[in-house]
Amino acid sequence: MNDPFDRRHVRHAFGRAARSYADASALQREVEGWLLESLMYLDDRVPETVLDVGSGLGGAARAMRERWPKARIVALDAALPMLRAQAPARGRGLLAGLGLGRDVDRVCADAAALPLADNSVDVLFSNLCLQWTGDLAAVFAGFRRVLRPGGLLLVSTFGHDTLHELRHAFAQADDEPHVSPFVTIAQFGDALMQAGFRNPVVDRDLLQQPHPDLASLMRSLRNMGATNALQQRRRTLTGRGRFARAAEAYDALRPAPDAALPSSWEIITAMAWAPEHGAPIREGGEEIARFPAQGIPVRRR
Repeated sequence: MNDPFDRRHVRHAFGRAARSYADASALQREVEGWLLESLMYLDDRVPETVLDVGSGLGGAARAMRERWPKARIVALDAALPMLRAQAPARGRGLLAGLGLGRDVDRVCADAAALPLADNSVDVLFSNLCLQWTGDLAAVFAGFRRVLRPGGLLLVSTFGHDTLHELRHAFAQADDEPHVSPFVTIAQFGDALMQAGFRNPVVDRDLLQQPHPDLASLMRSLRNMGATNALQQRRRTLTGRGRFARAAEAYDALRPAPDAALPSSWEIITAMAWAPEHGAPIREGGEEIARFPAQGIPVRRR
């Protein structure tokens, strides 16, 4: 499928937000805590390699480093300024330029094109990153590729009801898209199943972040890097007239004249396990099973 997002704009927006992200990302940290609690399902198993996709400022990567001091922790993000903001560089040469340290490896790459070997990861963690990927099924297929059989997948994303008030308000101002088309929980679960993951558990929560006015909400979104990155977005600034119409429509949603504006965030979280080699995956309407080449017996004469 065609990617609805401008990948270059996504990288730029989050790179620009690296300095303001810590103060603007309380919601992301709350959901991150939910996912980290789910690591208990590994029991006493200690992973060899852990991958944090869309690591942002590296809070989850640091928490997993403290939990598993002997594991290799890889923090991956598409925005290089985010990686550089995680910690001062301690490496040498090219590694220093990437801000790599000895305790957490940092890799600048896209979630849709993981530069990791097949079957090389024991735990794949991704907090509120997947909403910026256009083809969720393809991303999950890539996650399955790098996970070892029996590996743990812990992910979260924004669901369909996220910022529905903002979407409604701007729909009264013009016909251009202003809010991303977030997935439903059914679509998210289907994508996991299509990629072949075992025993998925998918949950939904609805959080509220009130704001005094539309300008405050838009400023908060910009500070966390969540700007309009759709390919079909308006490429010019939102005019005063359109913004005023949107603000008026949003004000009508206040539960009381002196109340704050409602701002809904639907959070979808999921836990699943990578299947054994040979488990089928649906591609193009067909089920395909893959096996590692070293697992194919060779008959010698």
